[in-house]
Formats: sequence, structure tokens, C-alpha cells
Amino acid sequence: MSAADSPARDRFLRLKGHETTLAGALTVRRVLPAAAKRSVGPFIFFDHFGPVTLPPELDTDVGCHPHIGLATVSYLFEGGFLHRDSLGTQQTITPGAINWMVAGRGVAHSERVPEAERGHPRRLHGLQLWVALPPDQARCEPSFQHVAAADLPHVTLDAGGSGPSGSESPVRVSVRVLVGEAFGVRSPVRTASPTLYLDITLPPGTSWTLPPLAEEQAIFSPEDALTVDGEVLAPRDMAVLPAGEAVVLQAGQHGARLVLVGGQPLAQPVRMWWNFVSHDPALIEQAVADWAAGRFAPVPGETERIPAPPWRGLPGSHAN
Repeated sequence: MSAADSPARDRFLRLKGHETTLAGALTVRRVLPAAAKRSVGPFIFFDHFGPVTLPPELDTDVGCHPHIGLATVSYLFEGGFLHRDSLGTQQTITPGAINWMVAGRGVAHSERVPEAERGHPRRLHGLQLWVALPPDQARCEPSFQHVAAADLPHVTLDAGGSGPSGSESPVRVSVRVLVGEAFGVRSPVRTASPTLYLDITLPPGTSWTLPPLAEEQAIFSPEDALTVDGEVLAPRDMAVLPAGEAVVLQAGQHGARLVLVGGQPLAQPVRMWWNFVSHDPALIEQAVADWAAGRFAPVPGETERIPAPPWRGLPGSHAN
């Protein structure tokens, strides 16, 4: 077969994810890790939940559980939840804010329905991501950052007037810089490695060229289809973009809201088991034993502890 006869290759890697259940009640779509791509930049875990209206009786509390070797990143489009951790933090997260918790050598936390919302129908829509820490910081002291929506930088960019036909007003693309630096502004969130997380809104019919902003980057649209260099990207599919290249994004008649994640690729692969991440499998095994023995610091106000699954060793290890 000649090169001219060869089928065209996709411009990007498409990750469809799979559905799972959080807290026994809330359906989530897990996009990372995937068999075709374990991470994008330092992001090793990507969960999308909602949009959904939850009935009053539905319990979506996630009780006290541990982490090592990562940072959790919580971002909501709708709804709210209450974060508590073993550092003594008690923080309600609301739409547009960032919660960034560094687990380091070990932290425990819970995520619960705010008391004011219990017993009422409630909307919930958001993203829960994990970032792997670099090897030299994986055993750091745990910490917590909360950045309110009003404190995250926002820019509007000229899309070149390429909006719906007949539109005379300038077409502007909205970008909120949640983590990292882009388009001349920087988020106040402190990271352990070059990391980028953007919330982008395209007006209806807009065509906009997204430049390469990170060594690795991917986009995800929770509700809106769009095209990427002429290829349709369905809602809730992730597109891992070609490295170092600009792509043209085209919104449909209702516009599109999407997030971009990326950054510096991992220096070396990490192992993941339950809520634990490490470059060293022995540290995961130790964390399992420490959680079972109650050696993680307690979370003030929490009496429930989620037990770990039965430990049978990491996949592919001699302990299996």
C-alpha cells in the first residue's frame, strides 16, 4: 500500500474512559489512567462526575481514607463538599475554587456533603484529579492549599473574529488559569513540578487555535462536543494532543467548555494501588500496613475509616 493509499491517522489520541462508582452512590467517568496512556504530564488520575441532581436521601460521603506520594486536585462546576484532613483542615469547596492537597509521606482526609445541603436535592458536577509528586518530593511533609474562585486569574483572548457567520462583535475566548502559568498570568497554587490546568470557554461557533502550552497536554469537554483539527471529540472523551503543535478547536452552536491538563512528563513511572502512589513499591506496601495498623494521623471530627482492599501485592510483582 502506498503512502497515498494509507488511512489517515488521527491527529490526537482519544481516551474514552470507563464508568465506576464513588462512595457506593455517585457514578463517575474515569479517564486516567488508561491502557493507552497512563499519565498526561504529572496527572495520573482523572475522574469526572455529574452533572447530576442528587435526591435528598442519596449519600455521597467519602469517609476517612489515606494517600501517599501524590497531590489531589478538586474542582467543581456545580455543588459543594466539605473537605477534612489529618492536618486539621476543614474547608468547603464551591464552584470555581481549587483544593490542592499534597499527601507526601502520608495524609488522611474525608469528603462529605455540607450539612446545609443534607436532606435536600442537590446538584453536583466536577473533576477529581491526582498529580504524582517527583521522586525527590514524594516523601515531603503533607500540606493543603485552598484558592478561592475569585483569586484564580482569568484572561479573555481574541479568537480572531471567527465566530458564527454574521457576528460583528469581537469573539473572545475565556480562560481561567487554575494551576500553572499561561497567556501571561500565573495561578497562586504551588506545585512540585511544571503543571498546567485551565478552564476554557469557547463562544458558540468559535474557531480558536490553541497553542502548545506544556510538554504534554490533553483536553476534556464534560458536556459539549467540539472538533479538534477537524475531528469530532465527543463530550467526556479526552484528546491527548500532539506534542509541540498547535491545534484548532471549533465549538458547536451551543459553545463549549473544556479543561486542559498537562505539564512536564513524569521523570519515571509510578505505581498505583488503591489510594497510594509511589516510585518505590515497598513504600506502597508499608502504607498499606500503616493504614491497617492505625499509624496514619487521625482526621479531627472523623470516626469512620474506610478499610483498604485485601493486599495481595502489586500487579506483576513477585508477591502476587
